[in-house]
Amino acid sequence: MSKMEVKTSLLDNMIGLGDMVLLEPLTEESFIENLRKRFDHNEIYTYIGSVVISINPYRSLPIYTPDKVEEYRNRNFYELSPHIYALADEAYRSLRDQDKDQCILITGESGAGKTEASKLVMSYVAAVCGKGAEVNQIKEQLLQSNPVLEAFGNAKTVRNDNSSRFGKYMDVEFDFKGDPLGGVISNYLLEKSRVVKQPRGERNFHIFYQLLSGASEDMLKKLKLERDFSKYNYLSLDSATVTGVDDAASFRTVRNAMQIVGFMDDETQSVLELVGAVLKLGNIEFKPESRVNDIDESRVKDKNELKEICELLGIEQSVLERAFSFRTVEAKQEKVSTTLNVAQAYYARDALAKNLYSRLFTWLVNRINESIKAQTKKRKKVMGVLDIYGFEIFEENSFEQFIINYCNEKLQQIFIELTLREEQEEYIREGIEWTHIEYFNNSVICDLIENNTNGIMAMLDEECLRPGTVTDSTFLEKLNQVCADHQHFESRMSKSSKFLNDHSLPHNCFRIQHYAGKVLYHVEGFMDKNNDLLYRDLSQAMWKANHSLIKSLFPDGNPAKINLKRPPTAGSQFKTSVATLMKNLQTKNPNYIRCIKPNDQKASHIFTDSLVCHQVRYLGLMENVRVRRAGYAFRQPYEACLERYKMLCKQTWPHWRGKARDGVEVLLKDLQIPAEEYSYGRSKIFIRNPRTLFSLEEQRKRRLHGLATLIQKIFRGWKTRTRFLLMKSSQVTVAAWYRRYAQQKKYKKTKSSAVIVQSFIRGWKARKILRELKYQKRCEEAVTTIGAYWHGTQARRELKRLKEEARCKHAVDVIWAYWLGLKVRREYRKFFRAHAGKRIYEFTIQRIMQKYFLELKNKTPSMSPSDKTWPARPYLFLDSTHKELRRIFHLWTCKKYRGQFTDQKKAIYEEKLEASELFKEKKALYPSSVAQPFQGDYLEINKNPRYQKLNSLVEEKIIFADVVNKINRANGKGAQRIFLLTKNKFMLADQKSGHQIKSTVPLAELTSVSMSAQSDGFFALRVKEGTTAAAKGDFLLNSERIIEIITKLYRAGLNLTKEKIQIEITDEFLVQFKQDKVCVKFIQTSPKNGTTASCKRKNNRLLEVTVPSP
Repeated sequence: MSKMEVKTSLLDNMIGLGDMVLLEPLTEESFIENLRKRFDHNEIYTYIGSVVISINPYRSLPIYTPDKVEEYRNRNFYELSPHIYALADEAYRSLRDQDKDQCILITGESGAGKTEASKLVMSYVAAVCGKGAEVNQIKEQLLQSNPVLEAFGNAKTVRNDNSSRFGKYMDVEFDFKGDPLGGVISNYLLEKSRVVKQPRGERNFHIFYQLLSGASEDMLKKLKLERDFSKYNYLSLDSATVTGVDDAASFRTVRNAMQIVGFMDDETQSVLELVGAVLKLGNIEFKPESRVNDIDESRVKDKNELKEICELLGIEQSVLERAFSFRTVEAKQEKVSTTLNVAQAYYARDALAKNLYSRLFTWLVNRINESIKAQTKKRKKVMGVLDIYGFEIFEENSFEQFIINYCNEKLQQIFIELTLREEQEEYIREGIEWTHIEYFNNSVICDLIENNTNGIMAMLDEECLRPGTVTDSTFLEKLNQVCADHQHFESRMSKSSKFLNDHSLPHNCFRIQHYAGKVLYHVEGFMDKNNDLLYRDLSQAMWKANHSLIKSLFPDGNPAKINLKRPPTAGSQFKTSVATLMKNLQTKNPNYIRCIKPNDQKASHIFTDSLVCHQVRYLGLMENVRVRRAGYAFRQPYEACLERYKMLCKQTWPHWRGKARDGVEVLLKDLQIPAEEYSYGRSKIFIRNPRTLFSLEEQRKRRLHGLATLIQKIFRGWKTRTRFLLMKSSQVTVAAWYRRYAQQKKYKKTKSSAVIVQSFIRGWKARKILRELKYQKRCEEAVTTIGAYWHGTQARRELKRLKEEARCKHAVDVIWAYWLGLKVRREYRKFFRAHAGKRIYEFTIQRIMQKYFLELKNKTPSMSPSDKTWPARPYLFLDSTHKELRRIFHLWTCKKYRGQFTDQKKAIYEEKLEASELFKEKKALYPSSVAQPFQGDYLEINKNPRYQKLNSLVEEKIIFADVVNKINRANGKGAQRIFLLTKNKFMLADQKSGHQIKSTVPLAELTSVSMSAQSDGFFALRVKEGTTAAAKGDFLLNSERIIEIITKLYRAGLNLTKEKIQIEITDEFLVQFKQDKVCVKFIQTSPKNGTTASCKRKNNRLLEVTVPSP
C-alpha cells in the first residue's frame, strides 16, 4: 500500500471531530471545545459538510509541502483529514471534469487569515494543473499579482500586520483540459482615507515604507525622497516598523513581481514617482492671509516641497499652487472662482492625495488584467476566488466600516441561500423528501441598508445631493425620522423612547444590529467620505501634467470633456459593485472557507474562547451545522459505506458479489438499525442521527480488533508451520551434504597415501642412479684438477721469487730517505719546539680577526637608529665581541642622530611621543597624524598683518593658533573661530574680524576633554562648574588638527597645574550648553553619504555626528 493510501477515511485517527455535522450533542460549548481540541494539536482545519473552517495559527506549519499537495491530489473530499487543499482539489476537479464554474468564498474578520487562504488555494491549483512553458508563465503571472496588490492595497492594522484594505475578486479562466488561460481581477472600495490618516497603532499602505526602506540612494534622489520616515506627515511613526517584516526585502519582491507580471521599466518608474508625490503632498502646509475685504485666503508655506512635487509630476508650479488656493464652480454658462481658507486648502490637498492613490491603484489592477487576461475567445471555465474584508467592529466605526459590514451582510445572505439550495438540490437529486429548515434571514438588515427609498444608503445619497446646509447631523436626524421603528436600528435621538437613557449610545451615533452583532457607527465624516469630492481645479491641473500616467488617471480634468453632472457617490458605486458581485457568485458553484482568528494578540498557541465564540456566532456556523443536519447528518456513497462496514455482517464479509446498494441494505438489516434512522438515495445512504454513525463506528472498531486477533492467530500458525517445514527440509539437506563430504574426505586420504608411497619408491631409485653417475664423473674430473693444481704451484713459486728481489731493492731507497730526514729533524728540533705552537695559534687568530673586521666593514648597516639589522656571527668564540660591537654601534648612531637635533625639533619629538601615549590605538585619526610635524602657529600671528591687533591683545607667547569650527547646538552647524593657546589659557576669537576675542578660559579651569574613537575632528572642552568661564557652558569644536591641539593642551595644563587633564575617548558623551546638557552621538555611515564628518541636530537633547566608515 502506497504512502498516500494509509489514511482512507475522515473518521480514522481523528483528533476531535473533523466534521462538525457529526458533533453530538450540538451545542455552542461543544462546538468551541472541538475547535480548541483540534487547534491545540495543530489541526487548524475542520469541516461543516463541504464548508472549511480555518483557524489562523499565527505561525508556519509543515502542512503545505509538495508532498501534501500530492497527497490531496485527485482524492475524495472526505477521504483524508480536513485541509484547505481538499476543498481546492474538489473545486478544481468539479471545474475540470464536470464543466461547472466554481467560486471560492473566503470570509472572516480582519486578521483571520483570508489573504493567506486565498494564496494557498491559488498555489494548490497552480501546482496540480498542467505544465508547459506557456502554462507556467501564466501561473507565475497569476501568483505574482498578489505581492503587487498587497504592497499597494494592504496595511498593518491593530488586528492584522497584513490586512487587506480593499476587496479582491479574481476569476481564473481555464481551458477544457483544466490548464489556466488567464484571469480577471476586480477590486472593491480601497480604503483611501488611510493615505492621509491612520488610527493609532496602524500604518499607511505597505508600499510607502517599502519604497523608503528598499530603494537605492540613486532612486530616492530621483524621486526627491529621504529614507527617514519621520520626514513625512502621512506616515505614522508609532508603528513604522513591524516585527518580523523586512520592508527592504519586500520592496525587492514587489519590483521582481511587477517585472514578471509584465510591467515595463518606465511604467514601474512612473508608479514609484506617483507614490513619492503622494508622500510629499502630505508635507505641503498652508498659512492664512487676509484680503482688504476680510476674505480669508491660504498660501503655501514652503514652496520648495511644492516645486519638487511639480517636478515629479511634470506640472507647472503656478498651476498647482493656484489649484490649492482657489476653487472654480461652474453652473450652466457661469463660472465663479472662490478662494480657499486654510481648512479648505488642507481638505483639497488630502482629497488630491486620496484620489491620486486610489486612481493609481485602479490603474494597477487594470494593468495587471491586461497582462493576465486570456488571449483566446473560446469558451472558458472559470474559478473565482473572493478575498474581501471581514466584518469589522472597532472602538470607532465610520463610513468605511459601514460599507464593509454591508458587504459582509450580502455575503452572509448569499451564503445561507446557496447552502440551503445546495442541500435541497442534493435531496432532490437523491430522491429524499425535503423538509423546511428554520434559519435567521438577514435580508431585513440588507433592506435597512440598501432599500432604494428609505434605506440608509439612499438617504445618505439624498442628503449629499440636497441643496442648502447639509451636515452629518442633518443626515442623522433624517435617519432618526425614517428608521426609528426598524427593529435593527437604534439611535438615542430617534422617536423610540427606549434608547433615550441608553448612555452606551452617544448622541452623534446610530447603531445597527447586524447578523454578527451590534455595531455603533459615528456619523462624523459620512457626508464627506460619501461625496468623495475632488475640486475640478485640481483634476484639471493633473490633466495638464506632462507625466503620461498622471494624465491618463484624470480624464475628467480635460476641459473639452467637462461634465457638469454630479459624479456618483462612493456608497452608490459600491452598492452597484456588490450587486454585480452577488449576481456573478450566484451563477457559480460555491465553495466556502470560513476564517477564524483565535486571539487578538496575533500570537501562536493562544485560543480565546470568547473571541472565537463571537466569530462563530456572527459567521452563522452553528446555523450552518443545523442546516446540514436538519434532514440527515451524514451521507456516503453506497460503495464507500459497504467497503467501510462490510465486516459487520457475515453475508457481506469478506466480499459482496452483488450491487453495492443491495449490500448496504443487507448490512443495515442485519445490524437491526431502525428504519427511521436512515434513507436510501439513488447513489448514497443518508443517516439521520450522528449517534447511529458513532454506533456503526464503535461496532466496526470492535470488529476490527477481532479481525486483527484472527489475522494474528492465522499468521502465527502459518509462520510456525512454515518454520517447522523449513527446519525439516534443512536437516535432510544438511545430512545428505555431510555424508557426501565424509566419503569425499576418506577417498582423498586413501589417494594421498598411495601417492606418497609411490613418490618415496621413485625417489629411492632415482637417488641410487644419481650416486653412481656422480662417482663416475668425480673420477674423471680428479685427474684434470690435480694437473691444474700442480701448474699453479709452479707459477706461484716463480712469482714469489721475483717479488722478493724487487722488495729488497726498494727497501734500500726508503731507508736512506728516512735517514736523511732524521738527520735534518735532529738539527731543527732544538729551535722549533719552544715557539712554533704559539706562533701558529696567534697567526691563525690574527687572520680570523682580520677577516672578521673586513667583512663587518663591508656589511655595516645604515646610520639610522631605527635600523635593527646586524651581520650574522661567523664564529662561536666571537659571540660576546659580536654583541658588544653591535651595542656600541647602535649607541654611536643614536649619538650621531641626536647631534643633528635643534631644541625646537627636540620639543616637537617630545610632543609626538606624548601624542603617541595619549592616542595610539585609541583614536582612528592618530595614524594619519604621525607623519605630519606639529607647527603650532599655523596662522603666523606675529607676521600676518591681518592678525596684528589680535597679537597685541595676547600678552603671552602663543603655543598654537589655527582656525576651528565651533558647533552651534541649535542646528548642529559650525561657525569659524580662531583657537589660540598659551601657557596659561586658551582663547576663541572671531575669524571674520580677526581681532575680537569671544572667549578666554584659564587652563586651570579646564577639567577634561571628550572626543570619539573614530576618524573625525570633533572634541569637547569641559570647564569647571562655578567658574566664570562655565557661564557659557562647554565648548564643542571641530578641527582637522585635533591630535596636535589636544596634545599641546595636555602638556600646557600639566606644566601649569602639575595635574593631568582627563582625556575621554568615547562615541557618545554629554556637553553642557549653558543650563542644558546635550548628548553628542557618533555614527558610522557608508562612504556613499560623503567623505567628511557632519553634525545634525536630531532634537533638543541630541546632536548626531555621522562619520564615513574607512
